Amino acid sequence: MTFFESLLALLAIAILLLQVSRRTAIPYPALLAAAGVALALIPGAPTIMLDPHTALALFIAPVLVDAAFDFPMVTVRQFWRPLVALAIIAVILTAGAVTWVGMEFAGLPFFAALALGAIVAPPDAAAATAILSSVKMPRRTVSLLKGESLLNDASALLLFSTAILIERHGGVDAALALQVSIAVPGGIALGLVLAWLMIRLQPLVSGTLSGNLLQFVMGFGAWILAERLGLSAVLCLVTFAMVLARTAGLTTPPRSRVHDFAVWETAVFLLNVLAFLLMGFQARTIIGAMGPDRLREAAWFACAVVACVIVVRVAWVLLYNRLTHRFHVLRGGYRPATFRQAILVGWCGMRGIVTLATAFALPGDFPQRDLIVLTAFAVVLGTLVLQGLTLSPMVRWLGLDGEDGLAIELTEARADMTEAALASLENQAGAAADHWRYGFEVRRQGLLPDGDGSAAEEKRRLGLAATQRKRERLEELRAAERVGPDAFLILQEELDFAELSLRTEEERRIEEL
Repeated sequence: MTFFESLLALLAIAILLLQVSRRTAIPYPALLAAAGVALALIPGAPTIMLDPHTALALFIAPVLVDAAFDFPMVTVRQFWRPLVALAIIAVILTAGAVTWVGMEFAGLPFFAALALGAIVAPPDAAAATAILSSVKMPRRTVSLLKGESLLNDASALLLFSTAILIERHGGVDAALALQVSIAVPGGIALGLVLAWLMIRLQPLVSGTLSGNLLQFVMGFGAWILAERLGLSAVLCLVTFAMVLARTAGLTTPPRSRVHDFAVWETAVFLLNVLAFLLMGFQARTIIGAMGPDRLREAAWFACAVVACVIVVRVAWVLLYNRLTHRFHVLRGGYRPATFRQAILVGWCGMRGIVTLATAFALPGDFPQRDLIVLTAFAVVLGTLVLQGLTLSPMVRWLGLDGEDGLAIELTEARADMTEAALASLENQAGAAADHWRYGFEVRRQGLLPDGDGSAAEEKRRLGLAATQRKRERLEELRAAERVGPDAFLILQEELDFAELSLRTEEERRIEEL
């Protein structure tokens, strides 16, 4: 099989596994990881080697831009204390513990053990949120997991870069200390500059295919530029995307925004499939080159590292939870999380694409590279299987599968926006104003706690039925050759947007699965 044939096969399998995941309690990231390994065991599967610099830019840059765009800065300010505890302190503790395990049990030099610790330290929120989508979780917990995954990449990759530099420099010196110290503020500053540039370029290409291409070019380009300058590429991209997200709400045309979300979601999923495929190929090559004794030692070491990352995270999260109950300064003005919520957050330690990409990025001549890469793959598989398969049952066992607050938040926001719309029509007269005023009033009554929602529901039901009849009539017009292909596509898109506005949140969520 060629690489393209293997990729096509895994994509087909991924589609099937998504359907299996929908109908079972098995999370699709765990199924995808198993499929990547299984496909690599097929005789004739190709051997794929990826350039280290390409690996980080290819896999991490789009994932970071997509995640950072959906995570507002206000949430970072709101939860900065627990985010520091999870995204910085937890990463340092995990990396430190794995460094000790690597030096003590595998005889790795300090910089190599530190590189392994940095690779396996950051959990992946995409894996956790994919698994938790089947249950209702408190919004604060979900926000913390997403924010942690976004920010812990920066601290982990900074440690990873430091380990690589120590190996190149032969130790820690003044030049290395200076480079590391300017990486964080320099990356943030570069992200601000590139976001300012993007804000001015985007209106020129908005609504065109070049608009999507520009987003990817700027994302990849920002990563590469930050790396070349010795700055934190992660913080550069996170800053870049967050600044863009603040201005996109009022400046991006609706059609472009819908198109952008679809393109980025598909691209990130494709990269996850590709990463697990490459993981299987590289694992097969590494295992094939190891003798039985060496392979046995590597397996025991990998199991020790898997246990280490799980235990350190759970222990630190539970300790931090107790400290927030005792010291007000650690939680700010918010009520501390319950012990049950702390147990769940501690167990949400699945590793994913960031760990895989960082393992791919190790230079080919790095000491003990095969052992480090194989251990990183074992951590991804081990956490996805052990923690991923038990996460949903744990949510229910802890009694946290309840109201997530999202429905209330949506209702209150919709009511507020409807009031604003009605206020804008106060001084307007005429049939058009009366039409919109009536529609908004019906919607407002359906959103009020003591309001009558039957009229709004009846309006929605009739609207869906009428839209379906319009679709059928459009097909009849095309069959009668009264509507050409260009007009058909335009009218079909109009019906799509009209139907989307009538669908409930639950209906849209089911369609996205």
